[in-house]
Amino acid sequence: MSDNLHKYFGQLKKIGEGDNQTLDIARTALVLAALEFPDKKINNYINELNSMTSDLTNEVGKCTTMIEHSKAITNIIYKKYGYAGDITTYNNMENANLMRVIDRRKGLPVALGILVMHLGRSQGWKISGLNFPGHFLLRMTAFGEHIVLDPFDSCRILLPDDLKRILELTHGPKTNLQSEFIRMVSDRDVLIRLQNNIKIRALSVGNKERVLKTLLSMTLVAPTNIDFLAELALMEASEGNYKSAIDRLNNFIKRQKDSKDVVDIENLLVNLKRRLN
Repeated sequence: MSDNLHKYFGQLKKIGEGDNQTLDIARTALVLAALEFPDKKINNYINELNSMTSDLTNEVGKCTTMIEHSKAITNIIYKKYGYAGDITTYNNMENANLMRVIDRRKGLPVALGILVMHLGRSQGWKISGLNFPGHFLLRMTAFGEHIVLDPFDSCRILLPDDLKRILELTHGPKTNLQSEFIRMVSDRDVLIRLQNNIKIRALSVGNKERVLKTLLSMTLVAPTNIDFLAELALMEASEGNYKSAIDRLNNFIKRQKDSKDVVDIENLLVNLKRRLN
């Protein structure tokens, strides 16, 4: 493992150990992106974000309503800087890597959403990801009201009928809009959703090294999530690396001995040890 890669994994570990729901989401996404491009300089991308932030600050000086604020984001991110949802190569893994999204000016809804969250928060606005299935959406709150935005479509404001239409496209015509779908989620959840997109695409092309690296990043960002831990340990074991898998499970049991999930991890540990023997 290179020094840079080791450094970035260390930064993710510190982020995962924190208990805050709101993170420096764009910078964290850039650290995740750097796992694939450890020689790229994160500060170059931070400078790009700072330029966009400065331009947005100038743009919002004329705004007095929340809708005008959302239009300001559209004017800067999508019109001035030319970002767009990648319709033609949607399943390209680069669409979920924030470095490559900034390089290429296109990406998945969740990656573009992270840019919007970062820039909006730079102005003191409250913007969060939503628990909407199949298509990442944002909620912006100001002046005692809120709107739902689609970062994949130039931050278009969505009405309930629009949400229903998206659900029908992604989950079929009989899917009903539920309150759970428009629940705000933590920044940690947004980052996991970003990484899960990479994991799914890496699995589909049989890139096991990328899958393992992505799963490791997910266990660092969300260290109490046993699903990612179990998936990583099982994949390591399937590659013959039983020692790493067993050590990983043992470490979780030591750290989270009071967790209700320890029993499940202990059972998995017994299973792996039985396979080893």
